[in-house]
Amino acid sequence: MTFAAVGDTGYNVLLFLHVVAMFVAIAPTFVYPFLARDTNGDYSVRRSIYAGIAKRSMRIYGSALVLGGLLGFGVSGLSDETYPLNDAWLLISIVVWVAMNGVLHAVVFPAEKAIADGDEPNTQKAEAGSAVITVLFLVSLFLMIFKPGV
Repeated sequence: MTFAAVGDTGYNVLLFLHVVAMFVAIAPTFVYPFLARDTNGDYSVRRSIYAGIAKRSMRIYGSALVLGGLLGFGVSGLSDETYPLNDAWLLISIVVWVAMNGVLHAVVFPAEKAIADGDEPNTQKAEAGSAVITVLFLVSLFLMIFKPGV
């Protein structure tokens, strides 16, 4: 059953919201490593920056990542004749989204909180987690654009 054809207004609005939510969710993985490096070893400045980051990460970026993925299900579900959930590229995208959530919630968020509390070695952990999320995002972006196997 098709609720909206690809290119219809309802479909485009949902697709737009999906893309915006994912970009909001991914923005910090590109920006925060530069903030950490720009402190030039001044740990008090770094702690202050990460205190603000840790306070907002779960609420803004974690929520945006979850919402962006759920909106992606909506984009697929609106027009199941075009994008059935059993397409390999879509299934792999779901796995990648779950992995991004796992890295964000299990690695990046705890590392940000630890840095805010003065545990400097976690800076490398936060940067590594951000790098993994960036790679996973690029994989999902490739899958969404090229839809291999279709």
